Amino acid sequence: MVAPVVAGYRRGMATSTPLTALALNCTLTPSPGGSSTEVMTDQVLEALREHGVEGRSVRVVDLDVKPGIEADMGAGDAWPGIRQQMIEADILVVATPTWVGHRSSVAQRVVERLDAELSATDDEGRLETFGKVALAVVVGNEDGAHAITAGLYQSLNDVGFTIPAQGGVYWNGEAMTTTDYKDLDETPKAVATTTKTLAANAAHLARLLKQDHYPPA
Repeated sequence: MVAPVVAGYRRGMATSTPLTALALNCTLTPSPGGSSTEVMTDQVLEALREHGVEGRSVRVVDLDVKPGIEADMGAGDAWPGIRQQMIEADILVVATPTWVGHRSSVAQRVVERLDAELSATDDEGRLETFGKVALAVVVGNEDGAHAITAGLYQSLNDVGFTIPAQGGVYWNGEAMTTTDYKDLDETPKAVATTTKTLAANAAHLARLLKQDHYPPA
């Protein structure tokens, strides 16, 4: 008796619960410059779209995101506008290139600004980010993707986001070469497969959390 009910419940959620995603592209390259991070981010958003998730991408470097750990750092700060989009979305994608084995300085600034979420709660004492899913996207032609992903997972979870199973996708180019992801003739099979799984799991988890929120603190 249980299996048919669960299956029907899942099918109903998939068709009746629309979701949205916000991707923060933390490339160091301003628009309209080419960006491997943007290519991989677009692939993730397209995979999410196949599961009924409408998404948009913001190239953070194009905006004046002030340094700091407050939700609003004052005149000219672009973060409040980004944050509003994040709060309205069900899924947050943080995408970063790899530089000197670490996430970009833009990604680090995003994480620092997310620290303000620790003091933003709803009427029942829950962080406003509770119930939202986060994904990590890492790209680069040098090592570091696993460490970067682990750091993003911890940071995003600390400020209230939930990470789905296999909630990260990455590409590392061949060591000591200059090939960029955006210059590949086709998407590597392993990356495509991982992106597909990531999107399916993220949409599934986001719908479950939207249907049944975390309990009050």
